[in-house]
Amino acid sequence: MPATQQDNKSAPASAPWKIVWIALLVRIAYMTLAHTWRIRPYDDHFQFGWEMGRIGRALATGYGFADPFGVHTGPTAWVTPLYPLLIGGVFKVLGVYTAPSAWVLLAINCVLSALMVRTTWELGARCFNPGVARWSAWIWALYPAAMQYAVRWVWEMTLSAFLFSWVLVLALRMRNIGGPPEEAATSMTRRRWAVFGLLWGLIALSNPSLLLFLPLCGLWILAGAPEWKRQISNVALASCLCLACIAPWSYRNWRVFHQFVPMRGNFGAEFAMGNGPGANGMLIGAPVALPSQLRLYRQMGEIAYAKSRGHEAVAYIRSNPRAFLELSLRRIYYFWAGVPHTAFDAPWVEFGRNLNFSFASIAGLLGLALALRRRVPAATLFAMAVLVVPLVYYFVFVQARQRHPIEPLLVVLGVYLFQSATPRHARRPTS
Repeated sequence: MPATQQDNKSAPASAPWKIVWIALLVRIAYMTLAHTWRIRPYDDHFQFGWEMGRIGRALATGYGFADPFGVHTGPTAWVTPLYPLLIGGVFKVLGVYTAPSAWVLLAINCVLSALMVRTTWELGARCFNPGVARWSAWIWALYPAAMQYAVRWVWEMTLSAFLFSWVLVLALRMRNIGGPPEEAATSMTRRRWAVFGLLWGLIALSNPSLLLFLPLCGLWILAGAPEWKRQISNVALASCLCLACIAPWSYRNWRVFHQFVPMRGNFGAEFAMGNGPGANGMLIGAPVALPSQLRLYRQMGEIAYAKSRGHEAVAYIRSNPRAFLELSLRRIYYFWAGVPHTAFDAPWVEFGRNLNFSFASIAGLLGLALALRRRVPAATLFAMAVLVVPLVYYFVFVQARQRHPIEPLLVVLGVYLFQSATPRHARRPTS
């Protein structure tokens, strides 16, 4: 018989710590022995965290949250502060762009990635069955593609994915999906709503693009409340805590730029980097890559520059609507099938990479379709995450790293698809 959600009552809520420790040891060992912490010093160490690394250097050397492109350009809101602050703190203790700093930052990524074994397990256990939970946890622990950003990238992907996966788990707990029936009436506690608000505040400071999912997630939780009106005070508490996390950053931006910049001030610039002459669906025309754009950025200031670039993108789209449509369709394809690499990789390497990326997407999306068809609890929540998380990237530009926050979910759904397959001999009629 195919795996069903009814089996999940016997599944433990959390993954065995053995799998978490194995995941961590594998990541630390690979990162250390493969020397991924030896980041090339090309272009004054720019690959060591890119814009976030530059801001971390500015923080560690007394310039504050500033200078995302190497030269001194003043205060910035090009990225949100959570991960650059982590980089700055490590740089302050272990040195700017040093090997120990790189090792520690990647080791932190490895810890967060390994801890996602627990969230991956719980997503599978609560919504499906112990087999899905166990296989999903082991795949996340050992699958090279699941750990690539943790062991190689000094950037926020692993942190954002870690926070987002815990939001999904918390939502299931608050709806008591897969939990004991006697806990259904008390699953939406004030404490859980408080954690919900704090998690979303941290997500906003790590990757604000994920905020598109916040209202849908909150409404889905409320839809499961026996009497939703009684939850209004808890929702207000979660909202206040989320805003309390964001408010200092927004206030700093208002003080620095003399205008309201709630999270990031570079959307217009990024919009133009994906929509303009020569656009191909990927990132083009970044200030760090084009000296002319960097000079313009320094002359105009970050906010004015971003607005100007945004106006250019809008003008281009108005005069080339068909090209914008084609670019958007291409970005949708790239998000799920893999983004072409500009490096001179061997054709078989590129083919294998894209095949792996596409397979994970196809398996996850088919697993989601099956879960929706079978009315699996939380399938609607998962569908909303898959639909909404990539939405902004379809209209700006696409990079493979942008899929990482939903990759634990894709792993679970992919495993569910294959666990649900009925063996051929089981379909034969008995005489």
